[in-house]
Amino acid sequence: MNKLIAFLVIGIFTIGIISISTISDQFANAGSTKKVHFTQTITSSQDPGQGHENHQLALILSPNEGTLYDGSMTFTSSDPVQIVVLHEITSQDAKGQPTWTVDGKTVYGLSLIDLKEKSGSSEFTGAALALHSPNSKEFTSTVSVDGWIRGQPTEVIMQKIELEKEDPSLFLSRANVPATIPMHKGIYNGNQVLYIITDGSDEDFAKTISGKQGWNVEVASAISNIPENTLQKIFVFKNGVKGDGIYGFQNEVFSSTPSQESQYSALNSVIEVTWKKGQKETIFESATDIITAQENGRIEFDETGIVLNTPQITWPDGTMKVRSDKEISDDMQYGGGQIIEINEEEMTVTFVAHRGWGPDGRTIYYIVTDATPLGPAETMGVVSSPTSANLIAHSGAVDLFQFKNGIKGSGPLGYQAGIAGAALDDKNYSPMWRIYLVEWNDPESAKILETKADIDSFRADGLLSVSIARPLNSDHIVNCPFIDPFQ
Repeated sequence: MNKLIAFLVIGIFTIGIISISTISDQFANAGSTKKVHFTQTITSSQDPGQGHENHQLALILSPNEGTLYDGSMTFTSSDPVQIVVLHEITSQDAKGQPTWTVDGKTVYGLSLIDLKEKSGSSEFTGAALALHSPNSKEFTSTVSVDGWIRGQPTEVIMQKIELEKEDPSLFLSRANVPATIPMHKGIYNGNQVLYIITDGSDEDFAKTISGKQGWNVEVASAISNIPENTLQKIFVFKNGVKGDGIYGFQNEVFSSTPSQESQYSALNSVIEVTWKKGQKETIFESATDIITAQENGRIEFDETGIVLNTPQITWPDGTMKVRSDKEISDDMQYGGGQIIEINEEEMTVTFVAHRGWGPDGRTIYYIVTDATPLGPAETMGVVSSPTSANLIAHSGAVDLFQFKNGIKGSGPLGYQAGIAGAALDDKNYSPMWRIYLVEWNDPESAKILETKADIDSFRADGLLSVSIARPLNSDHIVNCPFIDPFQ
């Protein structure tokens, strides 16, 4: 923990956003009450209240034990704000009402007047007065207060005290949630493969699969021009022996599995297979048999140019790691496996879906299926896919910014959640992510960032640095399909 030296009003245990000493000469004695009358311009800072870590607060009248303020206040502000009045209560009196506390011990009742305006006025009676914003952006306000301070202390003085400051943290609500995804049966060299389909480069094809599996396949046109050295092949059958394949015929056939580590890719080029008339239709069990049949004129290929993201869950001699700790929580460990359950009877797999921010600050959820290099893949408990490194400078991968210091939270490195360079429905969306690391030059001055513009702005001001992640001095690409876990 860090030591924080702060000048505070007696009894206040948080921050002093304005100096009461600058207005103390404007107090007029009135027996046991004192007149308070001032105009002051104040700038907000991070709200220290529990559950408000991503909010901004501008404290106007500080809480002092045994003190009651009442009067009227007018304000104008750079952004729409809410008026906050705190009321001195005991923790036993809370009983479900809205409260505000810094340490969980000293509790205040909370009145929140949501004007949603940049200016306004209000009468108040309470133990403290402030302006509040539910956003993380600082605001500046000018306030005029006319009222009375009643009770103890009868004199406002300043005191220098030393506080223990906990490292700042922010764990988003529902930071990790379960995502149950349908599995499909495939074939590799005569053996069963179980896999999922999360993304497709062609909108019509994605809609077809979405309808069949009852779970959305996202459109990722950015993977349509993935280089050949990053792709494997999936053979899809348009006629032949009836079965559970995409078109209602035999199961799809793969050209590799994670056991062929140097070749494997979850990104597959779709080759549609059609039996020619007069040929005896059989079930193909390997890519080699299919290619031989095509060379012998028994079947025809349609190299569609469509790319699917089809991460394999189980394969003939392996399976993705299943977490030993299956309890999903906001602060659960990021590594150790990404899967909670593989249910072959129901043909579903349940991933941990992680919450983050899209480029414009909207919530996104993603799962992790494979990565390169091997070290990070093993740490996360996912498949190693070295071929993904071919995307390090390719438009088929998108930037994803993760934080390596600053505000502690639910991100993969133990700090705040990451920010993506694209979101679902964006033209540049891809499930393949090029990881950048964001590092605050002064971690103690870190703030919660929610948008790509936030990163760019603080970087331009020289407050943080951004560098491409190169674990083990290797190119780092992660397959993180964005999903809707609540569908």
